Amino acid sequence: MALNTPTTQEISDTIVNQISASISQTIPLLPLAFTRVLAKVLAGVYILLFKYIGWNFLQEFVRTASFQQTTILGQTLTPLVEWGRLIGLGDPDASTPAELVIDITVTTQVGSLLAGTQLTSNKNGVTYLLLSAVALDAATVQGTIRASTDVDGNTDTGTAGNLDPADVVSFVNPIDNVERDTAVASTSVTGADAETEAAYRQRVIDRFSQQPQGGAGVDYVIWGTSVSAIINIYPYKGTPGYVDVYAEANTDIDPDGIPTAGQLTDVETAITYDEEGLQTRKPVNVFLNVYAITRKGYTVTVTGLTVDDPATVQANVTSAVEDYFLSRESFIDGVTGLPRQDYIKLSNVVSIVDDFVSAAGGSFTSVAVIVTIGSVPVPIQDQLTLGEKAKADAVNYV
Repeated sequence: MALNTPTTQEISDTIVNQISASISQTIPLLPLAFTRVLAKVLAGVYILLFKYIGWNFLQEFVRTASFQQTTILGQTLTPLVEWGRLIGLGDPDASTPAELVIDITVTTQVGSLLAGTQLTSNKNGVTYLLLSAVALDAATVQGTIRASTDVDGNTDTGTAGNLDPADVVSFVNPIDNVERDTAVASTSVTGADAETEAAYRQRVIDRFSQQPQGGAGVDYVIWGTSVSAIINIYPYKGTPGYVDVYAEANTDIDPDGIPTAGQLTDVETAITYDEEGLQTRKPVNVFLNVYAITRKGYTVTVTGLTVDDPATVQANVTSAVEDYFLSRESFIDGVTGLPRQDYIKLSNVVSIVDDFVSAAGGSFTSVAVIVTIGSVPVPIQDQLTLGEKAKADAVNYV
């Protein structure tokens, strides 16, 4: 049974017809007839009730719960976040401001720089603050700065605050005894954007399907993905007494999802210790190895392509095929959800190519998918099943 919200006019007509039937008289058609005016007013009230009840119904399901703050009877809440808290997931990950180590050239070795001194970058327009005072007691001294506001004045700088080594950051105001321009020496904290609604919603859904089981494989996923920007954990049996855990970060950290060394340390800590710092998570007789995922490349070759705009078609095909390969991952019984994605089918790749080429009114002769095993390139004839600890990579398009 489909529940469709009626229009205001439909409700108004229903009220008029019911009154007409009750008094056995036809209501005048005049727009200002009392009964018709009353019906319009009542219809507006009913529409509000329909919409409120419908909105309330949607909040009962994680997939449709609102991600907007709502105030009802003086209580302000975000329905989707309340689901996350209820299942033990907590709030969405906040953005992480970048922290950079800079080399400061000292012209006169006297005094110090104050904490809170402002610097800015012409590369990204972000303003940075010096985290602590720096004594000007050498020709070159180092200080740590943190991203404060972006070019639009937002405090959630996230990935916008990241810079590369040797990038220039300048003091906003001239400072005595130092040169105005400084150079980034290294990154101490990589900036990350706040968790998106879609990512958080999926985490809540996954948590409902992956309940803690006292040290089972799924527990390593729950513990490891509690680390900011870590989106996937793949636990495997290692050598006797060890569990090998492979972590994948979101693409804000690295285009291929390769986590930083600091994040791997955070994953190990999250799997071992709870929020209060107690070693209550992984079994005490289990040793842990935490690794970053690696990527395997595949080459897709389309021969005999005939189309009016090959560059556009190639770009569209490349993007779609990359998405297909990036969705492939090994299957871990009891951990990985269904449907299984641990295979690469040649027919799927051919279908993707055909969709775009046909839409452009073109044609092609054949599609080949080649993977290098060891040092030998091997064409996929029908289907390649990914083994353990395997995650497909973006494709090289030829």
